[in-house]
Amino acid sequence: MSSAVPIRVLEAEAFERPVPFRFAFRFGVAKVEAASQAFLRVRIADATGREAWGWAAEMLMPKWFDKSPDLTPAANVEQLRTSLRLAMDAIGAAGEGTAFGLHAAIEADHHAACAKAGLNGLIASFGLALVDRAVIDALGRLEGVSAERLVATNRLGITGATARDLADFPFADFLAGLRVPQSIHVRHTVGLGDALDNADLNGNRLNDGLPETLQEVIAAYGHSYFKLKVSGDIDADIARLKRIAAIVERLQPDYRATLDGNEQFENEAHVVAFLDALEAAPELASLREKLIFLEQPIARARALSAPVENIARRVPLEIDESDADIDAFLRARDLGYRGISSKSCKGFYRAILNRARIARWNAEARDALYFMSAEDLTTQSGIAVQQDLVLSGLIGARHVERNGHHFVDGMANASESEQSAFLAAHGDLYETRLGRTRLKIENGNVALKSVRAAPGLGSSVSPEFDAMAPLQPGGDT
Repeated sequence: MSSAVPIRVLEAEAFERPVPFRFAFRFGVAKVEAASQAFLRVRIADATGREAWGWAAEMLMPKWFDKSPDLTPAANVEQLRTSLRLAMDAIGAAGEGTAFGLHAAIEADHHAACAKAGLNGLIASFGLALVDRAVIDALGRLEGVSAERLVATNRLGITGATARDLADFPFADFLAGLRVPQSIHVRHTVGLGDALDNADLNGNRLNDGLPETLQEVIAAYGHSYFKLKVSGDIDADIARLKRIAAIVERLQPDYRATLDGNEQFENEAHVVAFLDALEAAPELASLREKLIFLEQPIARARALSAPVENIARRVPLEIDESDADIDAFLRARDLGYRGISSKSCKGFYRAILNRARIARWNAEARDALYFMSAEDLTTQSGIAVQQDLVLSGLIGARHVERNGHHFVDGMANASESEQSAFLAAHGDLYETRLGRTRLKIENGNVALKSVRAAPGLGSSVSPEFDAMAPLQPGGDT
């Protein structure tokens, strides 16, 4: 039984500010050299008239939500802005309900409105996810409790209203058992364009005092979990994986790894051919043994159109980009996928509901176990990272992909006073080095004690909205 109380969203405002990169991000074959971060704040009230503000933040990152080569990066960003505007309009008109009840009331209509505007499900999820997180944050601040507490006591009012297969699920017992741990492993991503050693830099070093190669990253942070991108060019992938394995096994022999296909494979046969080559390479025998799962190798247009049992029998397989709506995991499961990713940009409630599905399915399973991983879409230090870490902890992840910090010079987009405020409130998660407040990664871990305890969704600090620009329209659509 839920102890949730009804609330109403009185006001919503969106902002953005640029995030300078050290070097470019890559998603598959796409390269992104500049982007901004969106910030949302909402004001809520309960039936007694008490009010509170809540916040959320996410990168306006092009070339992942919609990878169409016909769209410019600016057009991609405007898609995300449009989704956020539509979600803000919807939550403002939603009336009164529990935090989850407000989400459930607008989810289907929001996805329909986005589809009418030509936006896919992932883009629709982006705007709704920001709104949901800001509301959760506001409720926690109103009640003076952490997100962990909101979930454990179901003050959010989570039900199976948006997931028909969970209509009879015992949410009270399930949610009561979810906890954010004291720390979590950071799984470092090795992208297709990332330098592995000094030879890859060709003498073009940034010389900014931060690690630039995989070797330097391991030395600086002590990672023992890695996410390795593959391109679908089997010969090139095997050659690069051999180089990566040689470096990791020399510097961190007790490691684990995941592979990410980033939709670069044509079909199941293409993936099977890659796995054949991987298993045929003696230099990759240890990597194969330490492999945890393979993430979305097949392009989303075809990923859920045919069974993938020939892959799944050889390696645990999960969807990521195909997770465009609340029922995607059901469709994927029928085809042989066993896992799904959690990303804050896809939705706090979607992750919790999919985690509930996993709990039910694994209780019923005789052999194949279902799983959820915590993945990172370039989240930046401050509100975005902290909210995603809370969600990663709640779903039970032991490690989270966390590489947005590698491409950015700490909290370079924030003022000195904002950086100092985050450091003062969350000194276990951040440190000051080279003139910036930045994530403190020690022995491959980040600490979550202050994030876990913060009222609201993971942060005791508000970003400086007065220093931001209002959410802007795109210049190239």
